Amino acid sequence: MTNADSESRESGVSAPDAAASTGAMLVGILSDTHGALPQAAFAELADCDHIVHAGDICDPSILAELETLAPVTAVLGNNDYPEYGAKVGRFATPVIGGARFLVTHTPDDLMRALRGGTSALQPGDPLPQVAVHGHTHVPRIVSGRAATPAGYIVCPGSVTRPRGGSSPSVAKLVIKDGVVSSVRLVELTRR
Repeated sequence: MTNADSESRESGVSAPDAAASTGAMLVGILSDTHGALPQAAFAELADCDHIVHAGDICDPSILAELETLAPVTAVLGNNDYPEYGAKVGRFATPVIGGARFLVTHTPDDLMRALRGGTSALQPGDPLPQVAVHGHTHVPRIVSGRAATPAGYIVCPGSVTRPRGGSSPSVAKLVIKDGVVSSVRLVELTRR
């Protein structure tokens, strides 16, 4: 848990678990870097076992930097081009720590995918526990009935260009035995 003097401030659905001490997996989520990876974001993601980038990367070196910390799953945003190679597409459906994810950049694409209106999920595919999008630059976590058919909808906000009065932020999830045990937003201190 961070304190007032640290690089970040946390908020979210439940209190953070000590992932490393419990055998759980910590997943960091960011979006909308727009060509810059602030040191505060890099530092906040340093303890993650896997990182998800929800698009508008805008510089291949950002993925290379993040990969020095942990494996990275990334999708293209509306400001990205195919310069990242075949491993970065419009949608990603990784299983991380036993939990299914659906990742895309825009909330519209996410909702279409959840309703089966895209090639991201095929009929009969298991539904994601965590659906992730970026694009809005406004952080949010949705759970319960409002997130159906996913367990959670997560938008980490933007680490470089926050909107709607929000601060730069990332999201962090703890997964244990294939189940998401906590989801939180972490506000980054601007320097």
